[in-house]
Amino acid sequence: MNFTLKQLRYVEAAGRLGSIAKAAVEISISQSSITASIDALEASLDYALFVRTPAKGITPTSAGREALQLIRTYLNQTQQFQSELQSQGGDEAGLVRIACYATAAPTFLPPILKSITENFPGISVKVMEGNMMAVLDYLNNGEVDLVFTYDRHVPPAQDFEPLFPAPPYALISKSDPASQQPSITFGQLSKKPMIMLELPYTRDYFLGLFRTRGLEPDVAHSTRSSEIAQALVDGNFGYTILNIRPRSYSAKDSGFSAVPISDSSNVPVFGIATLSNLRQPKNVRSFIKICTQLRDDGLFDNCIVPAPS
Repeated sequence: MNFTLKQLRYVEAAGRLGSIAKAAVEISISQSSITASIDALEASLDYALFVRTPAKGITPTSAGREALQLIRTYLNQTQQFQSELQSQGGDEAGLVRIACYATAAPTFLPPILKSITENFPGISVKVMEGNMMAVLDYLNNGEVDLVFTYDRHVPPAQDFEPLFPAPPYALISKSDPASQQPSITFGQLSKKPMIMLELPYTRDYFLGLFRTRGLEPDVAHSTRSSEIAQALVDGNFGYTILNIRPRSYSAKDSGFSAVPISDSSNVPVFGIATLSNLRQPKNVRSFIKICTQLRDDGLFDNCIVPAPS
């Protein structure tokens, strides 16, 4: 069989995106190049990788799904090899691919990336973001080296390095007198209109905070964007619950207040998930070490709203 890494990357992108056109856009190459790579690999393997349906994209065959998983594993190993080879000169170098839960990324990532740039200028970072389901899929599919997420959703096939506990808190408009309280309970919140963050796993988590206490939130609005949720709170349409403090939050200048929830329990932990039983390249290990050093130095303390003691 004769094929190149470039062809494998083209085929993997087409399979992951379910579209030759989308793969061409992502890689910035012509659609004909993607098609030619698929045709060449199928001819070399002597079986079809995809079912191609006009106007509907492409769907992997049964054999194609297995082949794509092998291709992703191989490409991931190649990326690790290249990173290790680059770092043999003494200084860490190469690409580290990370994914972060989208609502946490603006607050959490800047100090990490700043420290990486200062300590390891040879390391470049590719950042992807998504909901909790998406970032774990990125890791399982070999699209990233590590993800930042919560411990409660990390499967046994992944290792988890804790960084900080992230208790839930209520973001309440300053027009509501409750915003001036030192803390609030789920019982008090259940009587107010809620703006629900409507994301995979997230909705069930927030509903569970109430239902385990025999309560039901009054969901007035739903959104998939934490920024929109904050804007609605600012407009006094209701409160929302978050775990990571908004990056732009200022108790003095914001139109809302971050109020700790006094009866929180089983607090989720935010941290780094990586694939188990996989030796990480030197640059990825250095990236994780920077994160744990920042943790130990207390640099993540401003990412949370501590629960009342």
